[in-house]
Amino acid sequence: MSTTSADPAPDPDLARARAGDDEAFARLVAPLRRELHAHCYRMLGSVHDADDALQDALLRAWRAIDRFEDRSGRPGALRSWLYTVATNTSLDTAGRRGRRALPMDLGPASEGVVDDPPRTEVAWLGPYPDDPDATVQERETVELAFVAALQHLPGNQRAALLLMEVLGFSAAEVAAMMATTTASVNSAVQRARATLATKVTGPSQQRTLRALSDASLAATVARYTAALEAGDAEALVALLTADVTWTMPPNAAWFRGLPAVRAFLEAAPLRTAWRHVPTRANGQLAVGCYTWDGEEQLWRGMVLDVLTLAEDGRIAEVTAFIGPEHLARAGLPATLPAVTPPTAPG
Repeated sequence: MSTTSADPAPDPDLARARAGDDEAFARLVAPLRRELHAHCYRMLGSVHDADDALQDALLRAWRAIDRFEDRSGRPGALRSWLYTVATNTSLDTAGRRGRRALPMDLGPASEGVVDDPPRTEVAWLGPYPDDPDATVQERETVELAFVAALQHLPGNQRAALLLMEVLGFSAAEVAAMMATTTASVNSAVQRARATLATKVTGPSQQRTLRALSDASLAATVARYTAALEAGDAEALVALLTADVTWTMPPNAAWFRGLPAVRAFLEAAPLRTAWRHVPTRANGQLAVGCYTWDGEEQLWRGMVLDVLTLAEDGRIAEVTAFIGPEHLARAGLPATLPAVTPPTAPG
């Protein structure tokens, strides 16, 4: 899962930045902002936290750029330095805010339909907007299962694993970046791998999606949205695996298996009028979900469903992130016009 890139910094801009030219500094870091942001997201499990961490990291780097020196002459020295700053900033943020969770991290699946209020005191894992320029390997390392598993690692293990396994730095480089020893880095990575092996057990979504045709993926999304909009339980259940899970952060309740998921769907979602817009998030299939606003006479975005597919093409997990902010970050409109009045599902 290694991704690498060369240092894009031209020497004249580095010299200007050291002399206090903020525009030169902005040009230096611009080619690296996207990958640094993704690194902060992997570390923190939240786009909001990643935004803040990256902003803080770049501010720290700007204030210290006059002290950056590359005596090694290595390509990528500036990139390594910026990753050092971003990693330490993310570790500081993680130390203050704790790890991000999904509903299954808090307790067992619900045995019946519940109507508990959202758990606003929990730091929830959030979705990550799709990047059309990302490589397969980059998408693989922002998949929900991988990022959720990372949250179970102590900060030092999380950082060491990401820097070595995802970003391709050597153990010696990571030791210098984290101000520790090579032996400590190798030990942290070994422990992190062992934990991840218990949390991520199936193939990546990138592998699964590549094995399925574009036409079949589009058909799955079309059937999923059509079933929800029609309130058709049979059609929706036919798309799901026998051990499907359905989660809805910030709600703590979650459901596993067709009987429980179907009971939940028939009690609430399939009784609601919906419209949908297909998209992508975390390198996975996703759907923006809109409910009817009778007062404004339009469809208002409320939920971003991120779908995890099984190898046979059926839906194994639905993670329904509740909140219009998730649709906005995915680049979806806040509302849809009312082309036709809604009708009762079913």
